[in-house]
Amino acid sequence: MPRQTERQATTEVLLEAFVLQLLVEGQQNIQISSYESSVSESSDEEDTPLQPLSTSILVAVLEVNSRRYLQDRITIPKTSENLYMLLGEYKMNYPNLFRSYMQMSPMAFDSLVEKLRDHPVFHNRSENEQLPVEVQVAVLLYRFAHFGNAASVQKVGLWAGLGYGTVILITRRVLTAICHEPFRRRVMKWPGVSEKEAAKVWVEEQSCPAWRDGWCMVDGTLVPLSARPAYFGNTWYNRKSNYSMNIINTPNLRIIDYGV
Repeated sequence: MPRQTERQATTEVLLEAFVLQLLVEGQQNIQISSYESSVSESSDEEDTPLQPLSTSILVAVLEVNSRRYLQDRITIPKTSENLYMLLGEYKMNYPNLFRSYMQMSPMAFDSLVEKLRDHPVFHNRSENEQLPVEVQVAVLLYRFAHFGNAASVQKVGLWAGLGYGTVILITRRVLTAICHEPFRRRVMKWPGVSEKEAAKVWVEEQSCPAWRDGWCMVDGTLVPLSARPAYFGNTWYNRKSNYSMNIINTPNLRIIDYGV
């Protein structure tokens, strides 16, 4: 059964109270009308009618559904100094530190950003300007370079000085661009004849001549996943009793394909 949000539950309770109060007020109006018809009109003074409670309840329903947040927003102190230190000082003068955060060299990072920069997902027509593409890519890579709680939206947002919702939007945008087929064709090319032959020679030297044609079927390193994938989860279960994926590449460490 779908779980109700706090807004939906509050609205449902108020609407039930509104209907019940409307019935009560209807009965009261009938009784008042009967009473007024049985008494003489000895006074011309009229009391100012009070606003019915049902009207107040209806106003509360409108108020609940017109506010974006039911609870007051709490401002959490954050700073983006870590992020811009990484993209500035570390990237220029400490490439090893940059690589430890991004899991790639500054040159590879710049190349990736340049190939993603023109994707439409980074050029919407919103009045709110997006963060620079290099910042968005850095946030995604930082998140993917960590494991467990360190990769959570909260921890990444606090490290980068961004809102939690912004981290989610950045993740979706960059993955949308990466999974775009034109990008895949640009950066992921099948090995040529010479590269393929070199890979076959390596396989033959490391195993036996009969296996030389299995140049892209070498068992690689298992990369553990933090949780069971939502789609076809059982297929990711390995002999070591956890969920993981394989990295398969040619002997020169060039990745020739991927699946997301």
